[in-house]
Order: sequence, then structure tokens, then C-alpha cells
Amino acid sequence: MRQEEIQSILETQRSWFSSGKTLSPDGRVQALRRLQDAIRAHEGEINDALKQDLGKSAFESYMCEVGMTLSELSYMIRHLKSFAKPRRVATPLAQFAARSYVKPVPYGSVLIMSPWNYPFMLAMEPLVDALAAGNTAVVKPSAYSPRTSAVLEKILSSCFDPGHVAVVTGGREENQSLLAQPFDYIFFTGSPAVGREVLRRAAEHLTPVTLELGGKSPCLVTKSANLPLAARRIVFGKFLNCGQTCVAPDYLYCDASIKDALVAEIQKQIRVQLGDRPLENGDYGKIINQKHFDRICGLIDPVKVVCGGEGDRAACRIAPTVMDSVAWDDAVMQEEIFGPVLPVLTFSSLEEAVEQVNRRPHPLALYLFTRSKGEERYVTDRCQFGGGCINDTIIHLATSKMGFGGVGNSGMGAYHGRVGFDTFSHKKSIVDKKNWIDLPMRYQPYGPAAERMIRKFLK
Repeated sequence: MRQEEIQSILETQRSWFSSGKTLSPDGRVQALRRLQDAIRAHEGEINDALKQDLGKSAFESYMCEVGMTLSELSYMIRHLKSFAKPRRVATPLAQFAARSYVKPVPYGSVLIMSPWNYPFMLAMEPLVDALAAGNTAVVKPSAYSPRTSAVLEKILSSCFDPGHVAVVTGGREENQSLLAQPFDYIFFTGSPAVGREVLRRAAEHLTPVTLELGGKSPCLVTKSANLPLAARRIVFGKFLNCGQTCVAPDYLYCDASIKDALVAEIQKQIRVQLGDRPLENGDYGKIINQKHFDRICGLIDPVKVVCGGEGDRAACRIAPTVMDSVAWDDAVMQEEIFGPVLPVLTFSSLEEAVEQVNRRPHPLALYLFTRSKGEERYVTDRCQFGGGCINDTIIHLATSKMGFGGVGNSGMGAYHGRVGFDTFSHKKSIVDKKNWIDLPMRYQPYGPAAERMIRKFLK
């Protein structure tokens, strides 16, 4: 798509927004209901597209993409009107008589740039929040998941005028053209490297942004943990979508005294959940493309592999792989893995583990397996991370009742539910001053009596 076409889309959306068509809460609910109906009507096509792009089964597609989106839609449809109401706040006595309130209003035209690993959900969920808040939106899906992008475009064009919601497909050239435009808000999900470029380009227009990035999310296991249950949940979180999840446990960091038992339980769970031959499991999925396949394989040290390690380049599939005796300076510890490879490191004390985690860029997620409330408090108080779980993995993002987002290198801002509505809303602080009285103390000429009153009110 040429830059002139992208400029025309934004101009059309600005006109649509200026017309006031997105301001009515009732109209927003109707728009979300249309989207909800369209997703349900096209569920089979969504599943087929995700199968082609990422090898996802219909079960996983619903659990992690379609169902998550429908859940966010249902939540927003129920609560949108209450979120959109002005909120009354107390007025200082010095401003008597007045009424003070905070009024949420949409930013205007927003740009949503989504990644390829969850190409449906990570485009739709922020869109739901943006529309609930009353914005127009341009959605830019990843070029790496073209089948899902095509279904997204079909669904959105079927239920929205392009002035309300438009889809721009393509690659880097389209991304650069979009980032050159003066959007009112940008929501980006992707890597920290690209996130920095998005932030730099947004700064040229002083455009506010939300960055949902990633990082090496640690999974800490103490000697008090329930090891069989921990292994079951770690295997689920790590190998879901072949490890191509921004909040997947990136590495396992466990107490040295339980390492061998934990690794044995993880190997057992891989067999239980994925079978003796995972590469022949039709529900296991695949790596997005051969470029990423080669990158992930380059992180595997065959000498340290205790489980898996096999790959099929033609099919872009890598078996669930566990690497033991990994050191911090190994290649697999220098970047976010984003694949089905689990390195195992050990600590001698929880204090050591927290110190090591805090030496590195803040991760998007952290997982702790323990039966000690003291250990839970110690880690959650002292480690910096976006969000996480105690005695589980990944599920903290599967709710509209809590915001989801990173901190530091793993992102800025959050979304989901009320937090998502607030992300896409500017909050106007307004004082409605009454006409029937006007306190004279603030006006010149100043005098001792006025100063006494000011000092009484402002202290």
C-alpha cells in the first residue's frame, strides 16, 4: 500500500471521528456486538488460517485466540457504559462552590500493530479496548502470518466502515509509512528492538504509546515446590504454541538440590502431554518460518541436550527440548528464545536467584513455584517484572479483571478490561464552577485578610 493511500485512510478516520459517530456508549456497544457476531460466524476460517500459519489445533486456537477475544468482548459489552461515565471527585474548599469530575474521552485515531505469534488475539484484543473507548483504529497485522491477516481483514471489513476500522497489510514499507503518520495513539506488540523504533517514530509527533514487548521470563522453582505439578504446568506454558509466546517461561531457574528430580518430571510431562514423538503430534504446532527455525536451532547446544533437540526444517518443527547444565554466558541465555527450548540453571539460595534475575533487563513475566508464603513475598517484593503467577504459568494474562503489560525493557503501559479502556482514553479533569458565589480572596489587590484565608485553605 502506498503512503498516499495510508494518508487517505487516516484522513477518512479523522473525519469519521470528528463527526461524533464513536462517542455514544450505545453505539460503541453495538459496534462490539457486530464484531462479536462476525468472529463467531468466521470461527472455522480463523481456525484454518491459524493452522496454516502456525500449525495450531482448533482447540488451541479457541483457547488462546478466539475464546480470549470473545471473553474480552463480552466483558467490555457488559461494562463499557459504566467505564464511560464521568467520575465525580471531591472539590477543594478553596474552590467553593464547584463540582469536579474526570471525564474519559477517546484519543481519536489509533494505530494497532500486532505480531505473528498470536496473530488473531493480539490484533483483536487491543482493538476491542480501543473501540470500547470510542476511537477509530487502523490495524496493522504481521506479514509473517498472512492467512490470519486475510481473515482479520475480511472480518473487520464486514462489520466496520473503513472510517471506523481499517486494516493495512504488508511489511516493513507499510510499517514505516504508518509510523510516519500523526496518529493520536499507537499500540504496539512485538520485540524490544522494534519497540524502540516505534517509540522513536512516535516521539516525532509526541504520540503516546503502549509497548507490549517481551524478554527472558524466568521460572523459579524452590525446594518447597510440588515438583510433579510444577513440571506439568511448566511444560504447558513453555511448549504452548511451540514456545512462541511472549510470556512463556524462557528459562528454568531452580534450587540445585531438586534440579535432577525436576528435570526428570519435566521429561515425563513432555511425554505425557505431547507424546513420545512430538514431531508427529498434529496438535503440537510449528515454528512460524525457516528463518526463526534456524535461529532457534542455533541456540541449541547438543552437548547439553537431555531431551528433544530434533528438528524438521521442511516442516518448521522443533521437538520440545530441555538443556541442562546451562551457564549464563551460553548463547541460549543471550536472547529471548521464543521457541521450544528450555534451558535449566540452578541457584543455591533464593537470595542469589533474585540477585541474578535483577541484574538482567526486567522480564515481561516471572513464575515462582513454591509452597512458602515467605518465599512468595520475597520474590514478588524484590523482583521487577511485568506480571506473573505463583505455582502456574501464563494464565495471569487470561483475565479482563487485571491489566497486562511489561516494565522497563519488557514494555510500557497495559491493557485488558478496565485497564484497556483507560489506556485508550484521555481523562479530562474538569471543574464546573457555580455562578451564585465568587470568593474574592484570589483577586488583586491582595491584603492581609485574603492572605490569612489562602494560608488557611492551602496547607
